[in-house]
Amino acid sequence: MSRARRSNDWGFPRWRGYESTREAAEVRLCDRHGCTEPGKCPAPKSPNSPDRWYFCEKHAAEYNSKWDYFEGLSKEEAANRASAEQRDNAGYAESAHYGWGGSGDGTRSQDEMRALEVLGLETDADFEAIKREWRARAKKVHPDVKPGDKEAAEEFQKLQLAYEVLKSAEERRTWKG
Repeated sequence: MSRARRSNDWGFPRWRGYESTREAAEVRLCDRHGCTEPGKCPAPKSPNSPDRWYFCEKHAAEYNSKWDYFEGLSKEEAANRASAEQRDNAGYAESAHYGWGGSGDGTRSQDEMRALEVLGLETDADFEAIKREWRARAKKVHPDVKPGDKEAAEEFQKLQLAYEVLKSAEERRTWKG
């Protein structure tokens, strides 16, 4: 006869982990044909549809890379929707734990992407490359180098603003523990 064992939860069932019982746990597989990974990531089957696909992380990333949120909208309608959502969601700060990702993996905002475009850099440029490019371009159009040149002054202001956007984003990403 087997002897009763003491449980590790000291009689508090809520301390037990999920699915720690002996019953079989129901696992939903990825909806991609042939994939045997668990499908934990829901994805809409079509825009404005309640129906969902359930993909594994790999196939969800592949599906989302081809997803166009503004599909079927004109440029003006897309810009209006983007500005309305930015306005409505301005009170919600992005969680700090999303900052661990490196550049070029979807962690850059639209403002950062525009700033990189002004500096003529790729989307996966690191901050050291940003700093080098900003210094090189700023030296060419600095108001002290070209006094009285309005075009150079405007270009310098654009470069300065782009650098400030990227610098503040980099400061938010770095851990200061």
